[in-house]
Amino acid sequence: MIPRYSRPEMVAIWSPETKFKIWYEIEAHACDAQAELGVIPKESAEAVWKAKDVEFDIARIDEIEAVTKHDVIAFLTHLAEHIGSEEARFVHQGMTSSDVLDTTLNIQLVRAADILLADMDKLLAALKKRAYEHKDTVCIGRSHGIHAEPVTFGLKMAGAYAEMERNKNRLEKARWEVATGAISGAVGTFANIDPKVEEHVCAKLGLRPEPISTQVIPRDRHAMFFATLGVIASSIERIAVEIRHLQRTEVLEAEEYFSPGQKGSSAMPHKRNPVLTENLTGLARLVRMAVVPAMENVALWHERDISHSSVERGIAPDATITLDFALNRLTGVIDKLLVYPENMLTNMNKFRGLIHSQRVLLALTQKGVSREAAYAMVQRNAMKVWEKGADFMAELKADPEVRAALSEAEIEEKFDLGYHTKHVDTIFRRVFGEG
Repeated sequence: MIPRYSRPEMVAIWSPETKFKIWYEIEAHACDAQAELGVIPKESAEAVWKAKDVEFDIARIDEIEAVTKHDVIAFLTHLAEHIGSEEARFVHQGMTSSDVLDTTLNIQLVRAADILLADMDKLLAALKKRAYEHKDTVCIGRSHGIHAEPVTFGLKMAGAYAEMERNKNRLEKARWEVATGAISGAVGTFANIDPKVEEHVCAKLGLRPEPISTQVIPRDRHAMFFATLGVIASSIERIAVEIRHLQRTEVLEAEEYFSPGQKGSSAMPHKRNPVLTENLTGLARLVRMAVVPAMENVALWHERDISHSSVERGIAPDATITLDFALNRLTGVIDKLLVYPENMLTNMNKFRGLIHSQRVLLALTQKGVSREAAYAMVQRNAMKVWEKGADFMAELKADPEVRAALSEAEIEEKFDLGYHTKHVDTIFRRVFGEG
C-alpha cells in the first residue's frame, strides 16, 4: 500500500526486517525443541541464538535468492553466515518451507488484528460519545432517500456503534481462527519431525498447533479472516456514505470538519467537499478486493501448491494496512463531525407535516375506518402537499371524511414529535447496556 494511506505501526508488521526476525525465531525455537528431544546437540541449538540481536542484511538475502531462486534457503544461508556452517547444519531439521512461511503469516495476521482491534475500540468510543451527545437531536429518517418519519441523530450514531461492535466480535473470532502454526514437515505427516516441536514453537509464539495441516495451513482460515476485513470495510463505507449524503448542500445536516487553510477546490473557492468520507468509500473497495482472492486460495492442489503465495504477499499487507488507516480516518471524522440540529428541523418541516401521515392513518383505523379507506383519505391530502405545497394538518382538518372520524384536537395531537422519540432510551440501553 502507498505511504499516503499507511500508518507506521501496521506497515512495520509487513516489513522484510520483521518477517526475517519471525523466521529466525521459528527456527531457533524449533532447534530448542529438537535439542530437548535429543535430535540435535544442545550446543548447536544454543549457538543459533547467537544471532538473536543480529540485523539481517536484506540486500545479502536478496543476493543469495537471486542465485537459489528460493527465499527460505536464501535466509538459511545468510543465517549460517552469522552462526557458522557447522552449527547451522542442524537448523530446519525435518522442516519444510511452508512451516516457516505459514506460521509467520499467521503471526503477522494476529499482530495486525491486534492493531485493528485497538483501532475499533477508538472508533467505538467516538461513536458512543457522539451518540449520547445527540441522543435527543431530532432529525428526519429517510427511506429510498425520501422523508419517512423522525429519528434522532443519536440513534444513527448508536446504530453505527452496534454495527462496529458486531464487527469487533467478528474480528476477535477471525483472529482466533487464524492464530495457528504448523511445523509438520513435508505433506504434514510429521514423518521427519516430532509433533512436540510444533507444540513448543506455537507455545513460544502465542499460537495453537494446527490440528491437521497438509504441507500448508488450511486456507479456509485465511478466507474467513479477509472476509471479516471486507465486512468491516463495508461498514466503514456505510457510515461514510451516510455522512456524504448528510453533507450535500441541499441537506447539510452534518459536515466533515473543514480546517483553517483547507481548500475544497482548485477552481471554486466556496467548496467544502466530503473528501475524507469519499476517500473512505474508495479505501473500503480496496479492502474488499482481497476477499475473493482469499476465497480462491482455499482450493490448492492436493497437499500443497503455491498459487496462494503471490496472492497473500499482496493482500495481507495491503488489506490490513488500508483497513488500519481507514478505521483511524473514520474515527477522526466522527470525533470532529459538525452537526447542525437547526438544519435538521428545517429539513424535517420542509413538507409541512407529511412525516406524520402514518399516525393519522392508524388513528383513523382505530376509529373504525377500514385501512383501505383510511389510506385513501390520508394519501389524497398528502398529495396536495407534494403537488401544491399545502399544509398537511390544514388539509386534514378541512377534509369532511377525516373530520367525521377525528376532531381537530385529535388531528393536532398526531403531529407531536415526542411520540417518535419515546423509546430512544430503551434503544440506547439495548445498544450500550447502561441505565
